[in-house]
Amino acid sequence: MKTGKKITGGKYHALRKKRKFERARAPRLVKLGKVKNKKVKIRSQGYKTVLLSCDVANIIVNKKCKKTKIKNVLETPSNRFLARQNIVTKGAIIETELGKARVTNRPGQEGSIQAVLVEEKK
Repeated sequence: MKTGKKITGGKYHALRKKRKFERARAPRLVKLGKVKNKKVKIRSQGYKTVLLSCDVANIIVNKKCKKTKIKNVLETPSNRFLARQNIVTKGAIIETELGKARVTNRPGQEGSIQAVLVEEKK
C-alpha cells in the first residue's frame, strides 16, 4: 500500500500542525568565497553565528592549529554535485595550501571551518 493510506484506502490525518520550534530551517550551504557570516536567532533568546561563505580553514597539524586558505573543494561524500559547486559540508575533502584536508565540523551551523590533513596513500 502507499504510505499515508490505511489498508482500506482511507487517508491518515495529522493530529496537529508542527509548532514553530519543530519546524526545520532552510539548509545553509557554505560556498567558497570571501568570509561572510550571519547571526541567526535561536530558541531561548540566544544567537548563533552561521557561515554563508568562507575561504579560510583551521587545520590541525601535529596537535597545532594553522589557519590556511582553501583553494578548491575536491569531493563531497554526501553529494557529488556539491563539490562541483564548491560547497563545503562536513566530510568534504578540500584542497588547501598545506595539502588535502577533510572538514570535521558542520560549517553551516558553526561559523568556521575546521579540518584535519588527509594522509596520501602511496
